[in-house]
Amino acid sequence: MGEALVDVLTGDQGELRPTPGGSPANVALGLARLGRPVRLATRTGDDTYGALVRDHLTRDGVLLVDGATDANPTATATVTFRQNGSARYDFALHWQLSTATTAALHGGTGYAHLHTGSLATALAPGAAQVLAAVRAARPWATVSYDPNLRPTLLDGPEVERPRVEALVDLADLVKASEEDLDWLYPDLGAARAAADWAQRGPSLVVLTRGDAGATAFWPHGSYEVPAVPVDVADTVGAGDAFMSGLLHGLLAAGLLGGDGTRDQVPGRAALRAATRSAQTPDRVPTALRLAALAAAVTCGRPGADPPTAAELRSLAEPDGRRLARNATAPPVSWEDGR
Repeated sequence: MGEALVDVLTGDQGELRPTPGGSPANVALGLARLGRPVRLATRTGDDTYGALVRDHLTRDGVLLVDGATDANPTATATVTFRQNGSARYDFALHWQLSTATTAALHGGTGYAHLHTGSLATALAPGAAQVLAAVRAARPWATVSYDPNLRPTLLDGPEVERPRVEALVDLADLVKASEEDLDWLYPDLGAARAAADWAQRGPSLVVLTRGDAGATAFWPHGSYEVPAVPVDVADTVGAGDAFMSGLLHGLLAAGLLGGDGTRDQVPGRAALRAATRSAQTPDRVPTALRLAALAAAVTCGRPGADPPTAAELRSLAEPDGRRLARNATAPPVSWEDGR
């Protein structure tokens, strides 16, 4: 659940290249390409950019929840790149879910997991709709959250912190970047903040650190996963690809997901049980390596272009292609048969 928009990239000759994006939309696309049935609660405009976004998502199997198109312009993010390939975004967007979309979200169960984050959880009036939907979903679904903060659109850390922490407390799984947490907790530091979050509501908190890899925290321990070396085209959508790979891996391991009925959330119970000791939770490292591999593939090509299951499988196998010279992908189990 969250924003779908168009990333407006500047080409080598100064031309503008519109590319569908938006953090929650990217996660939905990544899950669909990995073979997961996925629906996206979002909004797009009845315009050319909106048609581009809708076609991009549905072509790969993402289903849009009713009411995804309205009269407001489709949101855009103008992207400029720093010398290291990292991206800077300037946004123009309206964020509010339609009555039809909120009715579909609250009108029944039927989904096993709810993911949200980024601008959808921060910008009024839609942020309040998202929070209400998360609270409503918890009796039958697991919840994940990625703050994916955009400081240029936000108030200061002291204002944003309570909003973010309210969603952290409701989530089973949280992923946040080092940049997110350094901004949100300037006097604490990202690693300490992530470890503190793991003492709150989530059973698992994953801190991503770019080419330094990622660290998973749970109430009584932590686990480091290295980044997969890659020749970087740009970093657009890398964190979202990491998120979709992580969700896919944890769902396959039975560590996320409800059964679509009230008071039956087996994935929540399994993840809690797996993270009660200081030992590394069983099956979590495999999901983290899958996430790192998905992020690396996305970094290796322009724009938010997450990998398919076939691409990840070819890289995970011992004789798989190399992402960068003298670098091979870490081993990944494909126990779910995908």
